[in-house]
Amino acid sequence: MSVYAIGHIKIKDRDEYEKYSSQFASVFEKFKGKLLSADYAARAVQGDWDGDRLVLMEFPDKRAFLEWATSEEYQAIAKHRDAGADVTVILANAIEAEK
Repeated sequence: MSVYAIGHIKIKDRDEYEKYSSQFASVFEKFKGKLLSADYAARAVQGDWDGDRLVLMEFPDKRAFLEWATSEEYQAIAKHRDAGADVTVILANAIEAEK
C-alpha cells in the first residue's frame, strides 16, 4: 500500500538548510519515492500554519520510505536539514480503491 510522507519545515538557518536542499534530489532519485510537492508558499486555508516549507512525497510502501530515510546517502545530508530547520515528518497510508 502506498504511503505519503508530509514534511512540515520551519527554517532556522537558511545556509545549512540550503546545503541539504541542494543535494536532496540527487539522493532522492535513487530510491522509489515520488516528490509530489516542495512548496515555500504553502498556506493554511483553515487553522494555523507556521511552517516555511511543506514537502509531500509518495512511496510504494512503508518499507520503501524507510529504505530511503535510513539510507547512508540520505543520512549524510540529513545532518544539514537538522542543523538548518525544525522538521516534523508525518507518514500516512494511502486509501486504496476497492477492487
